[in-house]
Amino acid sequence: MIKRRQPHNESLSDKINRYRGAILVISVPVLLVTFVLCLMPRAPVDGGVGGVSSNRKFSPNYAVRMDPGSNKYAVVFDAGSSGSRVHVFCFDQKLDLVRIGDGLELFEQLKPGLSAHAADPKEAADSLLPLLEKAEVVVPQAMREKTPVKVGATAGLRQLGVDASERILQAVKDVLKVKSSLKSDDDWVTVLDGTQEGAYQWVTINYLLKKLGKKYSQTVGVVDLGGGSVQMAYAISEEDAAKAPRITNGEDTYVKEMFLMGQKYYLYVHSYLKYGLLAARAEILGLEKDSDNPCILAGYDGVYKCGGNDYKASALPSGSNWNKCREAAIKALKVNEPTCTHMKCTFGGVWNGGGGDGQKNLFVASFFFDRAAEAGFVDASKPVATVSPAEFQKAAQGACATTLEDAKSKYPHVESGNLPYICMDLVYQYTLLVDGFALQPQQQITLVKKVEYQNSLVEAAWPLGSAIEAVSAAR
Repeated sequence: MIKRRQPHNESLSDKINRYRGAILVISVPVLLVTFVLCLMPRAPVDGGVGGVSSNRKFSPNYAVRMDPGSNKYAVVFDAGSSGSRVHVFCFDQKLDLVRIGDGLELFEQLKPGLSAHAADPKEAADSLLPLLEKAEVVVPQAMREKTPVKVGATAGLRQLGVDASERILQAVKDVLKVKSSLKSDDDWVTVLDGTQEGAYQWVTINYLLKKLGKKYSQTVGVVDLGGGSVQMAYAISEEDAAKAPRITNGEDTYVKEMFLMGQKYYLYVHSYLKYGLLAARAEILGLEKDSDNPCILAGYDGVYKCGGNDYKASALPSGSNWNKCREAAIKALKVNEPTCTHMKCTFGGVWNGGGGDGQKNLFVASFFFDRAAEAGFVDASKPVATVSPAEFQKAAQGACATTLEDAKSKYPHVESGNLPYICMDLVYQYTLLVDGFALQPQQQITLVKKVEYQNSLVEAAWPLGSAIEAVSAAR
């Protein structure tokens, strides 16, 4: 058989025609893959806001298109009795916190608080400017005019009276209008009533623990001990809410209805004005104004200033005494107040909410954590600790047996201005928990300073709850 030789001068078109079958087999799948890839959206290199990485990780199996403009910022000032603090938060469309720099919030503080400038409202307002400047740096410039700035004054201003507090608040409103590039509104600068503060605190802690949206029995109760007031808040059943006493003397109602993340909650919340840690000192010292006090450490003779009033603060010749100080704390709390007309009361004739599953897991914040850490039975480097009221009792007994001179070395982390009152503070905290809120001495409670959320620590304070409300209203 003779083989047919291919001509050397075969044209390109002849070659394509001869191999067209093989070319089609190879090219069709390639074209299909290229077409699909062109249709797929590309994931951005950085899903952050304002040049800050959002720290989100995307699955390699799909791409997600993110719009940085969908995130919302909120700036909240906590103008408390012991100092002023600013919190800045950023939320995504699902109301999850987005990272700001190294954490999930900006938190800065300074002392003293607005109430320390009662005689000069402008000076009070100007004291917030260093915090405002730090907050504005964090918010991207293009988003500042859309970012709400709220100022919530708490017990410190409540105790000044209406006239003095209104003058300070008006000065703050004026400063924000002139000096701030953020979105301000006169209605956002206010003295929080105690129930608002307590409700926001409950929202904050349950949000950070990812309890919101779950049944009320799966949420945690909150006690927040500030300088001027103490709040208790916890979710109760609809049946217990229906049994709540009806208040007719102008006070806030005991139960607030809140709809959060698809779940309706009946929140028992009450704020006890004048029973925050610093205000309680005045209540205890005021029982016998001109006498030495069994709660003051031996070696101290001074004056305690609170709410524009002076109180004699001097030790007994024998020094502080646990038993006598406890009697004074019980008397100041009005534990045996005969005016309780409800089913069951805490102290001062106040309904206790009825208890229940929403109160069983109790988170206790603010000064409770601070004094426990300073007294040495809680590690200050860890933001959460499980303790019992009995540990406050033991610490108080040790403090009351100490002189002022010895306390300087025994409690190195207590500020010098607070040192004479360390016995009083710890006795009061134990009495508040056991006699005021009727906890068992051995009951386990959680002291909390910050809560871990998305691998970061966030302050367990009411401003986050207020920020969640602000950005929710703007959605």
